[in-house]
Amino acid sequence: MQLRYVFTELRQSLRRNISMHIAVILTLFVSLTLVGFGLLMSEQSAKARDQWGSELQITAFLCKARDDNPACTGEVTDAQKAAIADVVENNNEVSDYHFESKEEAFAKVKELLGSDKFDGPNPAATADDMPESVWITLKDPDKYEGITSAIIGLDGVSSVRDQRDVVGPILKSMRLMQVGAAVVALVLVAAALLLVGNTIRLAVFARRREIGIMRLVGASSLYIRLPFLLEALVTAAISVALVGGTLSAVMYFGVEQRLSESVGFIPWIDWTNLWYALIRVAILAPILTLVPTLLVSRKSLKV
Repeated sequence: MQLRYVFTELRQSLRRNISMHIAVILTLFVSLTLVGFGLLMSEQSAKARDQWGSELQITAFLCKARDDNPACTGEVTDAQKAAIADVVENNNEVSDYHFESKEEAFAKVKELLGSDKFDGPNPAATADDMPESVWITLKDPDKYEGITSAIIGLDGVSSVRDQRDVVGPILKSMRLMQVGAAVVALVLVAAALLLVGNTIRLAVFARRREIGIMRLVGASSLYIRLPFLLEALVTAAISVALVGGTLSAVMYFGVEQRLSESVGFIPWIDWTNLWYALIRVAILAPILTLVPTLLVSRKSLKV
């Protein structure tokens, strides 16, 4: 197989249909950016749920040694925790529950605010300053009065927080952004598929005489299709590079430089989450260009 011919045809085809290729790249860029944005929003929602629990949860904070609640006379005892667990476990509004230790709560605080604030001889807080808690998942978010009234007066319970008031609006906004990004991305992906198909069809039409001659001299289908497949891969690679640059800029200038500093109480996504999203986008991009290329070329190359 003469690779020089293949790359020559690739260069000529890219130059011949430059406007169509730019349109495909821009459409893929926008649609894949929205796909990546949706993936990042999904990761952000997961981080928020891990930090605060879902909107189906309420949290009962247990008494600690120096508690602001005057009803707490000291650290919650094992007997009191057993009694609390018995009440929670036998309540028909509860789907699941788990206890969170001081150490686990302190680890969350350090992750949220930065571990450097808690290092040194005079840290801002220690694990002993954190309250133990019970995280309760509800069967129905609208049915919570029974479990709330059952645990609020128990010995060892300092306060009860309804996670729905904190997490619900945030998660709802994130879900709306995810759905909106997904809908627009699907429309643009469909447009990209049509554009890729039309671009390959025009390229095949422009080379129909050459393709006919190559058929007559016994050239294989792969040899004839290879320039078109490489053309699709180049288009996908440029689109992925643009998406990577855009999402990286959003991560650095938007999340790290602004949101993390101004809204520090929310655990924000990091670069690991970005790379996870970019890997998925990099897998999706060539699929969106190669599949229509294979389908269109298979039909159009029957000369």
